Amino acid sequence: MRILFDQGTPVPLRRALNGHVVATAYELGWSTVTNGDLIRLAELEGYELLITTDTNLRYQQNLHGRSIAILVLTTTSWPRIRQVTGDIQAAVAAMAQGDYKELRIP
Repeated sequence: MRILFDQGTPVPLRRALNGHVVATAYELGWSTVTNGDLIRLAELEGYELLITTDTNLRYQQNLHGRSIAILVLTTTSWPRIRQVTGDIQAAVAAMAQGDYKELRIP
């Protein structure tokens, strides 16, 4: 699966997503692109999943009819995210086209 991390998603999470192609908005030169444009660009470039830490995304963007799946992590804290990489791997594996899921991280 082609996965895009937005600005808030910790890059070390990439190591837990073996078997997937992971890019970051920063690496692609999209670090200043707004959410709506980021989603559109990601879809145009063939990304299947956006992993973000923006818990307001679903309220700020019309996600209806989008082909990209979106997984929202409720924290940007790498130490907290590192503790639930198994949950994140399972969530990624279960995502289908156009899905939206928030993964609550304690």
